[in-house]
Amino acid sequence: METAVIVKVAVSAAPYSIDKPYDYLVPEPWLEAALPGARVTVPFGRGNRTSEGLILARGEGEKIPGLKPLTAVLDPEPVLDADGIALALWLRGRYFCTVFEAARTLLPAGLWFRLREIWQLTEPVSEEGLSPAARAVLEALRAAGGRAEQAALEAACGSGAGNLLRALEKEGAVVHETDARRKAGDRMRFMAGLAADAGEALDQLAHRRAPVRRAVVELLSASGPIPAADVCYFTGAAMSTLRAMERAGLVTLTAEEELRVPTDTAAPEPPAVLTTEQAAAYAAIRALADTGRPEAVLLQGVTGSGKTLVYLHLVADALERGRTALVLVPEIVLTPQMMRRFSARFGDTVAMIHSALRVTERYDQWKRIRRGEVKVVLGTRSAVFAPLKNLGLVILDEEQESGYQSENAPRYHARDVAKYLCGRDKAVLVLGSATPSVETAWAAEQGVYHRVELTERYNRRPLPEVVIADLRQEIRNGNSGSIGAVLRRELAENLDRGEQSILFLNRRGSSRMLLCGECGEVPQCPRCSVPLTYHSANGRLMCHHCGHSERSPERCPVCGGLLKHVGSGTQKVEEELRQLFPGTEVLRLDADTAASGHEPILRRFREDRVPILLGTQMVAKGLDFPGVTLVGVLAADLSLYVDNYRAAERTFSLLTQVVGRAGRGGSRGRAVIQTYAPENDVIRCAARQDYQSFYQGEIRMRRLRRCPPFADLFTFTVSGPEEGAVLRAAARVRQALDGLCAAPDMADTEALGPAPAPVVKLNNRYRYHCLLVGRNDAAARAHIRALLRDFAADRANRGIHLFVECNSME
Repeated sequence: METAVIVKVAVSAAPYSIDKPYDYLVPEPWLEAALPGARVTVPFGRGNRTSEGLILARGEGEKIPGLKPLTAVLDPEPVLDADGIALALWLRGRYFCTVFEAARTLLPAGLWFRLREIWQLTEPVSEEGLSPAARAVLEALRAAGGRAEQAALEAACGSGAGNLLRALEKEGAVVHETDARRKAGDRMRFMAGLAADAGEALDQLAHRRAPVRRAVVELLSASGPIPAADVCYFTGAAMSTLRAMERAGLVTLTAEEELRVPTDTAAPEPPAVLTTEQAAAYAAIRALADTGRPEAVLLQGVTGSGKTLVYLHLVADALERGRTALVLVPEIVLTPQMMRRFSARFGDTVAMIHSALRVTERYDQWKRIRRGEVKVVLGTRSAVFAPLKNLGLVILDEEQESGYQSENAPRYHARDVAKYLCGRDKAVLVLGSATPSVETAWAAEQGVYHRVELTERYNRRPLPEVVIADLRQEIRNGNSGSIGAVLRRELAENLDRGEQSILFLNRRGSSRMLLCGECGEVPQCPRCSVPLTYHSANGRLMCHHCGHSERSPERCPVCGGLLKHVGSGTQKVEEELRQLFPGTEVLRLDADTAASGHEPILRRFREDRVPILLGTQMVAKGLDFPGVTLVGVLAADLSLYVDNYRAAERTFSLLTQVVGRAGRGGSRGRAVIQTYAPENDVIRCAARQDYQSFYQGEIRMRRLRRCPPFADLFTFTVSGPEEGAVLRAAARVRQALDGLCAAPDMADTEALGPAPAPVVKLNNRYRYHCLLVGRNDAAARAHIRALLRDFAADRANRGIHLFVECNSME
């Protein structure tokens, strides 16, 4: 029996329905480089189209006839180690994605490859017997100079050009090659230094008129090795001069890697002194680390209780133990503030990772972490995949936030991945929040998690005094604006005292929509089933789902009637504030103004003490401004009455968080919550900052409705371009779910639906949901995987997409 080196490869071109490790032969040139964790190119499918893949395992095996060989190894060394491959396999089993999708998620975007199929004409061949389509492809290739990318040929000749080219290749008319280009490469720079003693170098130049070379030697003798670009800048020398001096033995030029990482570090600060309550919380969590077992703890502290100080001490303790630490925050807007505090304490051993960094910056940070130069990683959801070794501590700040759940495959939740990492490395997981998710609070109540509480604000500052303002009375009094009388009075008093205010409205834009007063017509997005939002800054109607934009019409396009502005957004509230308080500066922070970065806006608010900051959810969480003494919630009901079982939890959390921004300095904070439902229990509990009362009412409702934590909700989303076909496919999914519920190992499960998604049409695709209520265990996931494979194999579902997510946050 002839044997050969065989690798198992996760192939990017394999959809979920046929995803598995595929066997490939390793040719002689790639024997050293084809290691587990390295990426390769392989022929895949009947047409042997080149596809990217990742080696999962390697071994000796029988050389079976027909076994395809690797075509290339793309990485000089593996980009994933054994732990990374194991994590990718775990993600595949948990979140219904392919292994390659999971592996791609673990890597920074700068490491991703772009494969290009390049076709080239060979010797002239007879075109007799060729179809008109094949002749058209050859003609397009000739027009491109005899060499072109497949994508360009498909654009010119249609999507079938690829199959025609492969047929022509068999006839010898064309050949092709695959070009793999990475999104980001390593940046190198030349360092210049003296090759000999400065005196000897100057002696060599003594008999020559070479003032520039003399200046180079004098600079390098004074400074030591410095970047060659700096030498050229300060002396006027050209790189050709430096190379000539290198050949003459006067200087050395060495290539050195230059990292492109953010350099906004803070001045060192000594450790802050913990209060008695904070010290007790720190000691309790530190004791869990002493056990050497994986542990999870809920750190529940009121807003302003100083959870970040406890985090800093816990990270310091992990570093003293020789371990590493990972700190996650839910929003990019929180990363600069946290980074300043952590870098002030731990210096350049801290790295920041989030999606607002440039591709090259994220790639270089990943390299630093992988090399062990970084001990603490701070970032948003994706930072959970940072390749830290010997992890000792993972912190999820504001753990209840929906930003921790991915919206794309794999649809993971960072909390679940953090649990996996802590289990693997025997680390401690800290879930921090003033308003933990109901599932987390229930787990702590049942003893699954430990619980540590901070019941007082730092330095015993009082919680804000909260007033609930009834907007119904404002309407009765003829006030149709967004700023009620109570809030207007409080704002005026704050301005008189020179104190700062934050106003929160969970809606951007100028008006919610335009409405024709004659026929009731509302301009809709042509690609989504939602009204367009009016933006006064550019006079356009915009869709916040797909990005469609069009000029706002002056009159109704249906009947010619006048269009009215209905509802309000941050732009309209900003205009109202300028009318109410002329000459007062107002900063607005929402997705529109923060498009080029939120940090400059927040820095101006902090350093210039701008009187009013108006914003959406970006201003609600985690921000610490000592000068803010007033917070106003303009419409507390916006998130309360939506079609989601988490609506009450989100509203309570949002209100509690935004109210907690007030009174963090020396003065007592105040908050005004404007609402049309002042008697609502959720709003009243948030006003009192009474989490326990809210939790008791909510957990009773969850138990009655079989919502998490008492059951898991699998959402099956069926989407496609034709609504009738999508609805029929959703009905077939429901029928399959009914059969699944009848399985012996699926007791106490229930299928619901199909029903339209909250936004049924999104970017020209219709969406319908089916629900499976049960338990997220191995048996349920196995049945769901089988259902997904059967759905893909059914020819009736061509052009229809189905994906599954568990306990969706949206």
